[in-house]
Amino acid sequence: MEQRRLILAIALSIAILIGFQLIYKRVAPPPATPSAPTAETAPPSAPPVAAGAGAAEAPATSGPRLAIAAPRLAGSLGLRGARLDDLVLRDYHETVAPSSPLVPLLARPDTGTAYYVQFGWSAPAGTTLPLPDSTTLWTASAPTLTPATPVTLTWDNGAGLRFAVTLAVDDNYMFTVRQSVTNTTGTPVLLFPWARIRRDYTPPTAGYYILHEGLLGVIGGRLQELTYAKAKSAGERTGGLAYEATAPGGWAGITDKYWLTALIPPQTSDERVAFRDVTLGSETGYQVDFTPATPQTIAPGAEATTTLHVFAGAKEVHLLDRYERTLGIPNFDKAVDFGWFYFLTKPFFYAIDWLYQRLGNFGLAIMAFTVFVKALFFPLANKSYKSMGKMRLLGPKMQALRERYKDDPARQQQEMMALYKAEGVNPASGCLPMLIQVPVFFSLYKVIFVTIEMRQAPFFGWIRDLSAPDPSNVFNLFGLIPFDPTQISPFLHLGVWPLLMGVSMFLQQKLNPPPPDPVQARMFQFMPVIFTFMLARFPAGLVIYWTWNNLLSIGQQWLIMRSAHLGPERGKKTKPAQT
Repeated sequence: MEQRRLILAIALSIAILIGFQLIYKRVAPPPATPSAPTAETAPPSAPPVAAGAGAAEAPATSGPRLAIAAPRLAGSLGLRGARLDDLVLRDYHETVAPSSPLVPLLARPDTGTAYYVQFGWSAPAGTTLPLPDSTTLWTASAPTLTPATPVTLTWDNGAGLRFAVTLAVDDNYMFTVRQSVTNTTGTPVLLFPWARIRRDYTPPTAGYYILHEGLLGVIGGRLQELTYAKAKSAGERTGGLAYEATAPGGWAGITDKYWLTALIPPQTSDERVAFRDVTLGSETGYQVDFTPATPQTIAPGAEATTTLHVFAGAKEVHLLDRYERTLGIPNFDKAVDFGWFYFLTKPFFYAIDWLYQRLGNFGLAIMAFTVFVKALFFPLANKSYKSMGKMRLLGPKMQALRERYKDDPARQQQEMMALYKAEGVNPASGCLPMLIQVPVFFSLYKVIFVTIEMRQAPFFGWIRDLSAPDPSNVFNLFGLIPFDPTQISPFLHLGVWPLLMGVSMFLQQKLNPPPPDPVQARMFQFMPVIFTFMLARFPAGLVIYWTWNNLLSIGQQWLIMRSAHLGPERGKKTKPAQT
């Protein structure tokens, strides 16, 4: 009975591991009741006019451009429509090859994958003053935007209003945007300055439930997330508005696995934020926008301004933390999907990154971190391994009890429990290290899988990217046969490190007392094979961790059992129980 409980505990551990990979989901926020969209020139959330983010806009593709040249960013802004729609990341390549293209983030409409940030104004219903729109041609104060040279875009509506957008960029990925309006008419004017991020297509995603890709933000102190599919589904039910809320400050945007485009409005005033599904003929687009909850009143002869920030770049953890501190952005680090185990995952990242700064290799940092974790749980492992050694020595007595009471299961169980109590053995303690290892394993999996610091991080030899599976494959003799077996089946991929992991798991299994039941024993024998194939498609960094952890466990268990004279070669023979 106790062996069955042990089997059940291990099975539950495996189920938790696989379940997190297959079932883990974020709970999307319920869609709000939308207001009806109207004109395109203002964002959907602008009260009382909802500018048509739900309309199929045809962005301008021609006209002069403002060049952007920053240490980590390059690209341009279209002066027609004031669109930031051309941006590449200087520090990141699409593959591990240094000659591969730089990673593009924002893209022009004529690329077929329009992805841009835009700024503008809307007005209450009944206002007839001309406002800038997607066809407006702005005038730039300089030809190039750099960290040392901010640029101001200006436009005069010819009816007494002068509009300006002043752009500045830092040495990393943060833009500062100041929108201003000067009123030279003789009457007060009410306007809503807005900003939006628009993605006019549905991008390919990694397809993992443990990774959020889509629309997200921290609104009212709470993280809100909508996948592209959920945004589209909610938008179809509500006329395009998938989520809407009013709260002071916060931030929102669109995230990929490693990249983020986000709007950070003023943190001291109430803002309306909306996540939208946009119908573009046969295509579906998505929009995130911010608008003040109340309009600005620009008195005659006065100027009204608002300042926001735009993040467009890589989700580097330390950089997000720095922006969170210096700009007061709430929970900006949650742009990285650390998951439900945030309280473990982020500290794990910091620990591994600290070790990396000293060792110069993330693979070595993971191995050093594993040693630390093993040391932390050494007392529990010590107790568990000793109990498992005693279980091995009790094998003959347990077998004798099974034979004696094979026709009386209740009495057999009673005698087993009495034997455990007399010998001071806890039969379930052997599975405790595995149960504890599950959240540690999953948290480390998240760190390796979602943090950009692990992206394309090399180890040694053929492992050039710890965030990708081991590229070697036994089924083509590790590259000697020129064909890709995974074209036949994705299961035909088995690299060197997964094989080493399977061997280490098999050796570790040999140190543990086998189940007396032949069926259970055979099931245990297949576990290394099952785990080998299951982890073959996991990130190489995780497989290296698991292999190294197994080897440390083998050494630790052997020393503990040897010092306690509980090893199979040193244990004294135990007489069978008297019948």
